[in-house]
Amino acid sequence: MTGDKFGKRAIRVIRTRGTISLVLMVVFAGNCFLTLTADGATDETKTANRLVVHADQGEEMISRNIYGHFSEDLGRCISGGFWVGEDSPIPNTRGIRNDMVEALRGIKIPVLRWPGGCFADEYHWKDGIGPRDMRPSMINTHWGGVIENNHFGTHEFLDLCEQLGCEPYISANVGSGTVQELQQWAEYTTFDGESPMASLRRANGREKPWKIKYWGVGNENWGCGGNMTPEFYVDLYKRYQTYIRDFSGNKTYKIACGANKADYNWTEVLMQEAAWRMSGLSVHCYIWKGGDWPPEGLATEFDEAGWFAFLKGALFMDELLTKHSAIMDKYDPDKRIGLIVDEWGTWHEVEPGTNPGFLYQQNTLRDALVAGVCLNILNRHCDRVKMANIAQTVNVLQAMILTKDEKMVLTPTYHVFDMYKAHHDATLLPVELQSGDYKFGDDRIPALSVSASRDKQGRIHISLCNLDPRAGAKVVCELRGLEPKKVSGQVLTAAEMNAHNTFENPEQLKPASFDDAHLHNSTLTVTLPAKSVVVLKVH
Repeated sequence: MTGDKFGKRAIRVIRTRGTISLVLMVVFAGNCFLTLTADGATDETKTANRLVVHADQGEEMISRNIYGHFSEDLGRCISGGFWVGEDSPIPNTRGIRNDMVEALRGIKIPVLRWPGGCFADEYHWKDGIGPRDMRPSMINTHWGGVIENNHFGTHEFLDLCEQLGCEPYISANVGSGTVQELQQWAEYTTFDGESPMASLRRANGREKPWKIKYWGVGNENWGCGGNMTPEFYVDLYKRYQTYIRDFSGNKTYKIACGANKADYNWTEVLMQEAAWRMSGLSVHCYIWKGGDWPPEGLATEFDEAGWFAFLKGALFMDELLTKHSAIMDKYDPDKRIGLIVDEWGTWHEVEPGTNPGFLYQQNTLRDALVAGVCLNILNRHCDRVKMANIAQTVNVLQAMILTKDEKMVLTPTYHVFDMYKAHHDATLLPVELQSGDYKFGDDRIPALSVSASRDKQGRIHISLCNLDPRAGAKVVCELRGLEPKKVSGQVLTAAEMNAHNTFENPEQLKPASFDDAHLHNSTLTVTLPAKSVVVLKVH
């Protein structure tokens, strides 16, 4: 240990049975934190986990939009998920499923992205307006080759967002759409004057325009959105974004299609050529096992090697954001442009017996830990990251909700988003973490992940993840600049790594009260269970 970063130090020499031991004691505000003997053993815990939370500091706000979601016309995300139709026996409001709206309002969903995804660059918005029985169908060439009837379109999506109380984020078609098509979509949805598109909107039952801030100019244009080079796409971006007008007081936030994970050259080209024309730049980060494609292994069937691989993959999010941010900093040192992680999450093999193109997968404690780790990282990068959208909200990939006819299940990932909602629009607090390692075979990763914030009422929230599935972890935390009176918390954990909720047992895995956190002056001592997510409230 070097310096006095973690508190005062005292060294004593103790003679025991004719031998001399050197003892180093670290003291926080008069409280002994850890005693190390010369051979490296400890009398408190096998691994020293030390945390400092600077409760009286913090400048950056954790945007609630970091906790955003993504919904694509894919599998049963829209049809059979959000959308059941007005004639469904499942309780609904104008065709949108009521219990799902209630559940998502419970986690304060801030923003929802639609219609894709790869689907976006084949979607022509005029096919999804007007009387539903007159809307033309289309083939979903990306996802299962099924016929989409376009019953869920612009009006239905914006109705969904109003019911959820969240902001819409529209991904526009650049791959196969025209500039005029995009210009007219913006006019149709946001113009309050007299024009052909505004008149068409009124004829379709909506008198007043909507406010739509977030517009994505294409999706994955390096791949399914057109297989473009960054040099080709950046010229298209500059052209298309020109025609997303700020109509009737609607202030748009234009998001350029960004890199496929670690393609840093794409970010370099976009920032160099078009930084001054964009509000945000996206990046996608999926976590799967195996090679580039397809993912290997089911969500519920894995051993510790599978557990370790996904948690290590989640930690890569930090390197990814750091390197993309460094490139953006060269061209935008004032951090005006947001880094938008508008697709992220785990990707497993589809559940047996389901359509491979529908990407339906279960969701376990492992997925919950991935979510917790990634959200901690996104929180800590909130100076640059202004939105993130987990993929996808319902019945697809790392979903919040699974449905089967009238039944609905909240997944472990949903519960993490519920526990972490205390970070929405809170002030990020600087933390210093010294964590032991979680070792597996010849590899190792930090055993702990953390982020902390202070809300508008002055309450401190600390989210902690213990990645080790076999061992608990004792953490001693110094709360600098705070004299707390109370601590409470919630924990998400289970006996098995693959614990999950089913339609037969929908509450097998859910948060419970956490009582193993203890205050003494400004020192907080926490004992985390193995494979757990814990969120503490200190005030």
